[in-house]
Order: sequence, then structure tokens, then C-alpha cells
Amino acid sequence: MTFLWAFLIGGAICVIGQLLLDVGKMTPAHMLTTLVVSGAILDGLGLYEPLIDFAGAGATVPITSFGNALVHGVLTEAKENGYIGVLTGMFQVTSAGISSAILFGMIGAIIFKNRPVHYD
Repeated sequence: MTFLWAFLIGGAICVIGQLLLDVGKMTPAHMLTTLVVSGAILDGLGLYEPLIDFAGAGATVPITSFGNALVHGVLTEAKENGYIGVLTGMFQVTSAGISSAILFGMIGAIIFKNRPVHYD
């Protein structure tokens, strides 16, 4: 029964992503961002951990789990270390490389201006 629930919940998350692409006319980047932020919000509300307990890998394998991991790490470290935990929490739970890529990518997006690409 565990495998069935993992398959159904993981499949439902993937169906939501596919619907965002097909019906919502989102780009893949927008869809991925929406799913990561959704996982982060669900963890912030305390709803993603029960989903992981229920569905196992069906909730931990999709991209929504990445948002969950980031927020979960930040909240855990913030409780233990205060405000400094907000900055270090995502580095404790997720890999430092991925978290650094997100942080520096965001800083780069804020600092630098986007230029159109011309294919001649």
C-alpha cells in the first residue's frame, strides 16, 4: 500500500506540473519555480511533513520537496540559532552547492540586466 500511495501522490504532483505547462501556458522555468515555492509554502504551514509521512518517496522525490527542504532547514536553524539560522539553515539541510547556486543566482539576477539573445 505504501508504494501505491507514493505512486499516486508523486504522480499527482507531476500531473499538476504538466497542467501548469499545458493549461496554464507556463514556461518550464515558471512551472518549476511554482512547484518549489508551493513546497516551501506547504512546509511553512506545516503541511508538507505529514504528506511526506503519508506518501514517502512520492512526496520527497518531486521538485516540491526541494522547497520543503530549504524552508525546513531555515525554520529548524532559526529556532536553534535565532536570526543567523535564517541565513545558515538552508546550508545545513540542503547541499551547500545547490543553496549557493540559488543565492548567487538571485543576487546576479538583481544586479545584472537581462539582454535579449539574437540568433542570426
